[in-house]
Amino acid sequence: MKLEAKREQLLKPLQHVIGAVERRQTLPILTHVLMTARERDLTLTATDLEVELSVRADLPADTPGAITLPARKLHDILRALPEDGTVTLSIEGEKATVRCGRSRFTLGILPAADFPTLEDLPFEGNIRLPQGTLRSLIERTHFAMAQQDVRYYLNGLLLEVGPGLLRVVATDGHRLAFQELPTEVDVAETRQVIVPRKGVLELMRLLADNDTEVVLKLGANHIRLVLGDIRMTSKLIDGKFPDYQRVIPREGSRVVIADRVALRNALTRTSLVLSDKTQGIRLQMDDWILRTQAQNPEQEEAEEEVEINYSGGPLEIGFNGSYLLDALGALGGELAKLSFADAGSSCLIEEAEGGGGKHVIMPMRL
Repeated sequence: MKLEAKREQLLKPLQHVIGAVERRQTLPILTHVLMTARERDLTLTATDLEVELSVRADLPADTPGAITLPARKLHDILRALPEDGTVTLSIEGEKATVRCGRSRFTLGILPAADFPTLEDLPFEGNIRLPQGTLRSLIERTHFAMAQQDVRYYLNGLLLEVGPGLLRVVATDGHRLAFQELPTEVDVAETRQVIVPRKGVLELMRLLADNDTEVVLKLGANHIRLVLGDIRMTSKLIDGKFPDYQRVIPREGSRVVIADRVALRNALTRTSLVLSDKTQGIRLQMDDWILRTQAQNPEQEEAEEEVEINYSGGPLEIGFNGSYLLDALGALGGELAKLSFADAGSSCLIEEAEGGGGKHVIMPMRL
């Protein structure tokens, strides 16, 4: 195998797949990137056995072939080379040689046949939508995923696909984020899949905020995203996601309408006195006024007042401040609507103007 290219022509596709390469691996082959050179193009593939990233580049090879190279070493070498440099990559025996100007590097290789790939998986149905739309759905929900919870099915993002509808849901047991989007979906019946955290974070890294079409494909145990020449395949979490419809409460008898940005700014300032151990913020509501209060173990305090549309009588309730900030940050529109049944009930947060997003936060004892 031998090919010659500008430094950027090799570095850019490598940067697309490097996220799938874990720094610490028990299997040496998983620290490598598979390079498949053909007469007209070059394909780079990386995997950690949970997520696989693959990208095709228009780079004809002088001598076609396939080999694996240490991914992060190759990445560091290409980054260190001159931006306008021409790189020659060749395989000589059991070593790979990278040349650029007066620089020469010799790297160890492993056989391409030993590299695990997910080429021929069966997928059914295509979900086509602008990548900016998919990114927005994930951005507005992914923060509510659990982290290393023993309930493994919470350590991911629920994707629910049905005729004419796409829903994304995340929960860690203390809060829930829900988004839905009417869209044309090529499926006959509703299906739910759970994408693991690693796959969700890679999706966030790959997707841009534009209207370029992205295609999602669902398999029995995997999900695949195709974005131009980039392909990402992720394992699915084998488990049953909680019935989120039962968790989302109906609108409570006490409803607060507030300027979303003003309320979020007030909560941000109130949170300044909180510590890592104390995240609770007390909300005191009375006619037309909402007070946000916080206190830390050193007895330092913060208080803010925000004008609101509310006339349900005095109510005091506590919540995790960062959960409130995340939910308000994920909403669109100018006005936020907060609904409560009583001081011991969960809070439903949504856009006052209406929209596809809902956030549920459990109360805290303060």
